[in-house]
Amino acid sequence: MRRSFRGNNKSQIGAKEFRVNEKISSPELMIIDEDGENLGVMPKEKALLEARGRDLDLIEVSPKANPPIAKFMDYGSYKYQKEKQERKQKSKTKTIEVKTVKLSLRIGEHDLEVRAHQAVNFIVDGDKVKIELQLRGRENQHADLAQETIKKVTDKIAESLKEHKKELKVEQPIVKQGTRLSTILYS
Repeated sequence: MRRSFRGNNKSQIGAKEFRVNEKISSPELMIIDEDGENLGVMPKEKALLEARGRDLDLIEVSPKANPPIAKFMDYGSYKYQKEKQERKQKSKTKTIEVKTVKLSLRIGEHDLEVRAHQAVNFIVDGDKVKIELQLRGRENQHADLAQETIKKVTDKIAESLKEHKKELKVEQPIVKQGTRLSTILYS
């Protein structure tokens, strides 16, 4: 027999699903009418009859309260307002990415300036920058030169950020992990 692992088919009550009318499981509810006035605790059946009499739905707003709080309102418009509110919250959040700028020990002066300019653009856009330098072969003996290269780049980034009226901050100082040296910067 084959088993499906695509997820649980049981309906879960989340932010997008609400218990409405007959789906409410609690026998007693705290009722709030469409104007926001508290009508007190009443049995579910009486509340359903009252909601139907007003041509509205009975929606469980706060299921974890004791007794659960239900409200008389139009379910379609309530669901639309909740989704609209979630979209608005989602659009306000900005994810901060960590962009990587890779260097080598034998990097030229012009290439170093180009990488510093890239890092400045990333930081101005609001992202964090990870400066990474990979040591290969005999370069492992010259970790001090690698640290100097990274410090040279961070100094150039700090100078360029002063033109943008931003201050360079170090989240993670220069760390050697195996054959790799890295640091994380932000503004």
